[in-house]
Amino acid sequence: MDRVFHTSFYMPKDIVILGQAYAGSGGGQPLLWQHLFWFLAHPEVYVLVLPPMGIVAEIIANNTRKPLHGYKTLVYSMMGIGIMSFVVWAHHMFISGMSAALGNFFLVTTMIISVPSVAILTCLIFSLKGGSIRYNLPMAYALAFLPLFGIGGLTGLPLGLTVTDIYLHDTYYVIGHFHFVVVTGSIIALFAGVYHWFPKWYGRKMNDTLGWIHFWGTVTTMCGIFGPMLFMGLAGASRRLYDPTAQFHNLPVQGWNVVSTYSAYALALFQLPFVYNFFHSMWRGEKTVENPWQATTLEWACPSPPPHGNFEKTPTVHRGPYEYSVPGRKNDFWMQTEPS
Repeated sequence: MDRVFHTSFYMPKDIVILGQAYAGSGGGQPLLWQHLFWFLAHPEVYVLVLPPMGIVAEIIANNTRKPLHGYKTLVYSMMGIGIMSFVVWAHHMFISGMSAALGNFFLVTTMIISVPSVAILTCLIFSLKGGSIRYNLPMAYALAFLPLFGIGGLTGLPLGLTVTDIYLHDTYYVIGHFHFVVVTGSIIALFAGVYHWFPKWYGRKMNDTLGWIHFWGTVTTMCGIFGPMLFMGLAGASRRLYDPTAQFHNLPVQGWNVVSTYSAYALALFQLPFVYNFFHSMWRGEKTVENPWQATTLEWACPSPPPHGNFEKTPTVHRGPYEYSVPGRKNDFWMQTEPS
């Protein structure tokens, strides 16, 4: 609107461009654009993170053979994160010139939103206690999610505090933190979901050997990319430099930049076994039964692959979704559609 129709939402008064007074200048503020952008962008991060948390919770329950610890706490915490995500956006703007009072408000809300995040992680970790854990591929990715997301969350706390953010803002530390959450957190969980639900999608199983190569290669190279960024940021290396070496000659971090670069190349290479495994298994993978993981939730009651409408006939649900290891039962899983 400002560029095309010469409105002044973001254009301050008395702008001069190439010696000419700009016709669209008015009483706007460029800072309003940052508010608008981050009001969108920060809730978007939680949109990316919440579904993977649900994926990990589903896989952990299935492979520990026990109900989730603190199920209601998990649900309410996810709802709390969704609500609170709309009142923390300006922790990206502590050094933009906002008032100290406003900065303190966003500092407090940012610290508050960390509470349900920690609650979710704690419930998932406690769900492992006393479980008969099966170490298959989906579970490996789900377990990797826990420490990697924890690193991402803990490294975000200094960015939510006004004092430490002054130093860390717009450094590689921010890049490392963000990608530990969204890449090593969310994408690792999405891989877990692919390996877990692939038999339901196509009625076939992905190759385990290629899957383990992909797992170890992906987890180690992701840490090799984003871990060094945290050290580079703590040393003061700025982000968004077209030539990082222009600044690095005065900083002892060029070696970390090399490690991060080669790790990125290796990460790309380790995705090739996954791509091949996925498409090859669609047609030539080992055929599986309808419920190979012996899961309890509703989707495993439909054929593999599911027909149009998913279910051949409308299912009847008799119980909750996590009836694992019920005392007195011969099997350690009790599907929702199975009569009492």
